[in-house]
Amino acid sequence: MARNKNNIINREISWLNFNERVLQEAADPATPLINRMKFLGIYSNNLDEFFRVRVATVNRMIGMEKNVFNDKYTNPRKTLRDINRTTKDQQREFQRIYNSIIHELTENNIFVINDKELSSEQGKFVEQYFRDKVRPILFPIILSNLKAASLHDHSLYLAVVLQVKGMPAMEKYALVEVPVNTLSRFLILPSENEKRYIILIDDVIRHCLGEIFSVFGFNSYKAYAIKFTRDAELDIDNDVSKSFLELMTEGLKQREVAPPVRFVYDRHMPERLLKQLLAKLNISQSDTISAGGRYHNFKDFVSFPNIGTPEMEFSPMPPLEHQGLRVTKSILAGIKERDYLLHYPYQSFHYLIDLLREASLDPQVRAIKMTLYRVASDSNVVNALINAARNGKEVTVFLEVQARFDEVANIYWAGKMQEEGVRVIQSIPGYKVHAKLLLIRRREGMRNVYYAGIGTGNFNETTAKVYTDVSIFTADKEIVADVNSVFHLFESIYNAPKFSKLIVAPFHMRLQFLKLLNNEIRNAKAGLDAWMILKINNLTDIKIVKKLYEASSAGVKIKLIVRGICVLQPGVTNLSENIEAITIVGRFLEHSRIMVFANAGKELYYLSSADWMERNFDNRIEVACPIFDRDLQRELMTMLQIQLRDNTKARVITPTKSNQYVKGNPNLKLNSQVETYKFFKDKIL
Repeated sequence: MARNKNNIINREISWLNFNERVLQEAADPATPLINRMKFLGIYSNNLDEFFRVRVATVNRMIGMEKNVFNDKYTNPRKTLRDINRTTKDQQREFQRIYNSIIHELTENNIFVINDKELSSEQGKFVEQYFRDKVRPILFPIILSNLKAASLHDHSLYLAVVLQVKGMPAMEKYALVEVPVNTLSRFLILPSENEKRYIILIDDVIRHCLGEIFSVFGFNSYKAYAIKFTRDAELDIDNDVSKSFLELMTEGLKQREVAPPVRFVYDRHMPERLLKQLLAKLNISQSDTISAGGRYHNFKDFVSFPNIGTPEMEFSPMPPLEHQGLRVTKSILAGIKERDYLLHYPYQSFHYLIDLLREASLDPQVRAIKMTLYRVASDSNVVNALINAARNGKEVTVFLEVQARFDEVANIYWAGKMQEEGVRVIQSIPGYKVHAKLLLIRRREGMRNVYYAGIGTGNFNETTAKVYTDVSIFTADKEIVADVNSVFHLFESIYNAPKFSKLIVAPFHMRLQFLKLLNNEIRNAKAGLDAWMILKINNLTDIKIVKKLYEASSAGVKIKLIVRGICVLQPGVTNLSENIEAITIVGRFLEHSRIMVFANAGKELYYLSSADWMERNFDNRIEVACPIFDRDLQRELMTMLQIQLRDNTKARVITPTKSNQYVKGNPNLKLNSQVETYKFFKDKIL
């Protein structure tokens, strides 16, 4: 694991270690076979985004003054070498796992075949499918005519060698985009006896190349898969005459022609074809160039079809009812009486939709305000907000147009809501709004009463099925007043208000957490109860890391649950021997941020939208919300303790070996996500 003398692990290598854990899920024989294939797809999609964002940033750092990026812990050239070495090692492991999955599918009478393995009847089926579905949307490009900017990032292409047998001088090259954004990557072929077959659409095209090119006199064809990844960082200009949506739209167009950061090709490709491709795409040897296998774009394998038995996928874990909200006729009335926590995906997201629906119909509700960061493709949240506007409510939405890779969808939803009378606020200069907030204003008697929802993850019904997140519904007067103050930031002159209970970035979140850490240090030195449990996605903020080292040295017992990047080194003598750190990757994506501080016996609990990263503390509007209800505190502690006991999906974070599974009693295996589901299921029985 790459680290330096300051005991800081390189963040890029730490992220790659996280993605290796996804590979481990694909390799785990306890993971159902189809889900193992899907984990390969998740790994591939993660790696694509890593290159588009992080490697692109490292490339920008090379050749620039280090202080431009204010990162004294990163040597960009060495980092890029380490990234390339690590990804090559992982790609070899990826191919090994893929081959083993294919073998196991074969043992279950499921065959993934290529164009050379088609029977006569299968060939006819494929040819008919090609004529009906594929050929109408194929538009090949002769390589000599290619303009680099015309190729789409994130797409898959076949580089085709066109020949006339016995006439080598007639050789030409073409590119064919594989239409995976329009058609499924996988074609299920007719079964034969008990055997079931799948062919990739790449091989459908390979089989039928003659139907495209024979008209030009060619009679021999060989195709090699390629893909390339562009820099995805947006450069937004400062033209004040343009709206922010115009600037974002222009930035997205720039992304389409941004320089490449990675090029992957079939290692069997002829050298002469490879050289022409690299020249045409303006790819130099300084870029990341990887020789791969026959297939690329494994991100599509997230949708690998199950044509076998139900046991080949995870058994269903449908979202559960909430033991309190299920008996409450009015959710608003219930929230007025007490606070509620909702735990996704274990509990149903429909309670949030029901709350919005109730608010849209309640004649006493006057206004609804909400932040949206990533919106589902067919969003019931947005539909509920539009319905509220149609019912005469004053609806205000802060929609973060700059949510990376969701910009196009968010621009669409911004327009849709504005058409329906929703007031949409789209940007705060210099900051992203990452806080997850809902505020409902209701007229009760002669006064306004406020109800709030605060979450660790997006108000998104799609991700709520696979991301573990927590939301609180509350009518606590001080908390809802603070939420109202956050919304005032978006609606009025940018002036930092004072907050009573919420911890809000970029104003004082890092400072407040440093104060909480200092409090534990003082208590440890005074012989008082001093410990903390921190569950976050990423830990990269150097000031916080150094304070955690200081707390460990003072005797504070620290337990970390960090899903992704962790630049801190636990267990180092005379530095972090009181810090234990685990990471959990499993069926669901761990996404909730929960912090608990001993506080000398008067424990403090927080939920937050923020990871402990520089960008979250300094460049985003984030919120951490205290949890005061003792029952809810016990609920959170139970969940954390279940995770800390995980000996199935938990790995230990150590200074040396990476991704070693937590050792435990093999006869008492505990999968924290399964146990958490059981915990909430038992509460409603």
